[in-house]
Amino acid sequence: MMKVMVIVKASPSSEAGKMPSEALLTAMGNFNEELVKAGIMESGDGLKPSSEGIRVRFRGDERIVTTGPFIETHELIAGYWIWNVSSLEEALEWVKQCPNPMEEESDIEIRTFYTMDDFAEMDPDGKVREQEDALRQAIAMQKVKVNNYLFFSGRCDEAIHFYQQHLGAQVKFLIRFNESPEPMPEGTLQAGFENKVMHAEIGIGNIAIFASDGCNDASSFSGFRLALTVPARDEAERIFAALASQGGKVDMPLMQTFWSPLYGQVTDQFGVGWMVMLPGETPN
Repeated sequence: MMKVMVIVKASPSSEAGKMPSEALLTAMGNFNEELVKAGIMESGDGLKPSSEGIRVRFRGDERIVTTGPFIETHELIAGYWIWNVSSLEEALEWVKQCPNPMEEESDIEIRTFYTMDDFAEMDPDGKVREQEDALRQAIAMQKVKVNNYLFFSGRCDEAIHFYQQHLGAQVKFLIRFNESPEPMPEGTLQAGFENKVMHAEIGIGNIAIFASDGCNDASSFSGFRLALTVPARDEAERIFAALASQGGKVDMPLMQTFWSPLYGQVTDQFGVGWMVMLPGETPN
């Protein structure tokens, strides 16, 4: 595969800040949809006129800052796409199908990206490639979202109701095994679990928690706790008492610690471990 930048060059109308018509906006939206369906579009955006931009010229150690607008309209960029295509010819065929992005005569330029293979001669030991790979992985991981996923061994409905009552939980999504568009593989699901929760998403405070009954009643919770930071003492005490009720267990009573004015550990009736705390003072 080849990565290309498809550059929409600026025009007098784009530099004047003229917004596209509804018809053009719709046509470009449809074109983008086709790009996405074809699996080649990685990203794409329009840029505001250069009058809202800044240019920095590097001259030795000197940095010369110039605010827009810039006069070389034909050299400016009004928008771009990043595509992953099999060849430059494929990119060209797609560009030919693009609606005219401007109200007047306009240009679209296609440029290919360098790859680390292009720098192999200047990087004989591969250290720069390793660094670039590490940076690429770091960028990808910055976009990763981590969620807690709790398996309640057949008590998911009961747990959700309990958390709704005492923690203000909100159910964002819920599907049961008998509602699944695809049946579970034979022998996977314990008898009697057909109406159990296959997957649910609940919100508690500003976090999302995934929940399920699992495929049987053999799951158990161990080795982790959910940390719940509560802004008010009376609310922390109420939540702690609720989690400890109906068969729950206090593992560490609420008390003052060096990191929190009030902190305690409790395991609720479902076996989920919690840490309930007030926020500590922010260091100066």
